[in-house]
Amino acid sequence: MLITFVIIYMVITFAVGIYTSKLVKGSKDFVQAGRRLPLFLNAADLFALWFGSETIFGASSEFAQHGLRGVVEDPFGAALCLVLFGMFFIRRLYRMNLFTLGDLFKIKYGKNAEVTASFFMLLTFFGYIAAQFIALGYIFSFATGGALSIQTSAVICAAIVMIYTMVGGMWAVSITDFIQSIIIVVGFIFAVFFLLNVSGGFENVIANAPENAFHFLPDGDSFSIINWLGAWMVVGLGYIPSQDVFQRANSARTEKGAVRSMYIGAGLYILIAMMPLFITLCAKVIYPENSFEDSQAIILTMITEYTPLWLQIIFFGALLSAVLSTCSGAILAPASILAENFIKPLSKKTYTDKQFLTMLRLSVIFIGFVSVIISMLRSNIFALVGESAVLGMVSLLAPVVAGLYYKNATTTGAMLSMFSGIIVYVVFEYLFPVLPVEAFLPATIVSFIFMYTGKYFEVKKPETRIGVQGTGLAEIKA
Repeated sequence: MLITFVIIYMVITFAVGIYTSKLVKGSKDFVQAGRRLPLFLNAADLFALWFGSETIFGASSEFAQHGLRGVVEDPFGAALCLVLFGMFFIRRLYRMNLFTLGDLFKIKYGKNAEVTASFFMLLTFFGYIAAQFIALGYIFSFATGGALSIQTSAVICAAIVMIYTMVGGMWAVSITDFIQSIIIVVGFIFAVFFLLNVSGGFENVIANAPENAFHFLPDGDSFSIINWLGAWMVVGLGYIPSQDVFQRANSARTEKGAVRSMYIGAGLYILIAMMPLFITLCAKVIYPENSFEDSQAIILTMITEYTPLWLQIIFFGALLSAVLSTCSGAILAPASILAENFIKPLSKKTYTDKQFLTMLRLSVIFIGFVSVIISMLRSNIFALVGESAVLGMVSLLAPVVAGLYYKNATTTGAMLSMFSGIIVYVVFEYLFPVLPVEAFLPATIVSFIFMYTGKYFEVKKPETRIGVQGTGLAEIKA
């Protein structure tokens, strides 16, 4: 019975996504909904951006093992990312009327930096999307009672979300996100209250919480403090140079709406993200002796064993909503970068808008296909998301910040910053893991140092620069 309703839900979601294709008249509609999204749609998009697999499965798994200190990265760091983006970045970016975040590199540093940055941006997304596919596989497999394996379920769900994203673009992402956000909130509220009753009430759940459950601050030693602050940075700063965050905010109807949607999305996210963590505390009461070998499945186990069918239907709808909404936007973002800032500059051809729209849609399929392969090779959701954020932080954060705030930013500085950050991270994370702190911390510092000192290595200015005139991009002589 449950699988029947899950299939119906997927069909309805698919149909809504396909219907939105009527709103796509060209590439701007496909990538940024023509910058016509009202505040309520935009805020829902930004909430749904984060409320995905890492929140439901990854964070709950970390919380079960390490308490609040284990989830500093997400949800707390994720909410911080939206707040910081709203405070310091979206106003400047919105006024530039960019098509993608990769265009910032084209404007400030030239085409070579644009292609390089776009390559690094693409790397940050594959693991993140793979994490969403794995989560969809968990949900669909549970709904079938194990009749379908997690991998088979992941492939089926990936195909569905890839198709409706390919057809409807940002309009499909936005409208399905809004509907799915409502289902998420309703589903988790029902689940929390029901499982709270099964667990003996709020006081009993808190009284039986593990000793480390509410330990949030770091230990007193300096390395613990540094790594704790680093956990805030992984997503809090790591996803600032992300096309996904930028694309959703940049689709707002007005600059003020873009800023407000960031704050509303952050507040709603941190509030609702506490619910999966609380359900994990309920699991500790109901299964006191269970170590949960597959701790990512705690919530699904609770729902299928201790709730009535009507609640399972609502909750599985909420789970699918959460991951589908995150997944669709996560696929669209790198597809936009791939087409606009990687294929176009390298091909050196002039495309009509219709041809470019076709390229965007094919890019969606390519990004989804590569991510499916990664999901077959890796299964730790929280790790995949964290690694994706780290790659963005060590390579792209410094050039993005400098491009908006540092008047002496140079092309050489940007290139040195991107490569030095990646090299230092790889050396200390994989080749010589000897540091007492996380490898991304020195890598990010080195990236900022080279961004600043790059002006001393600049031999000559590029022959052309890209500037902004009115509402479009135009080349201007240096």
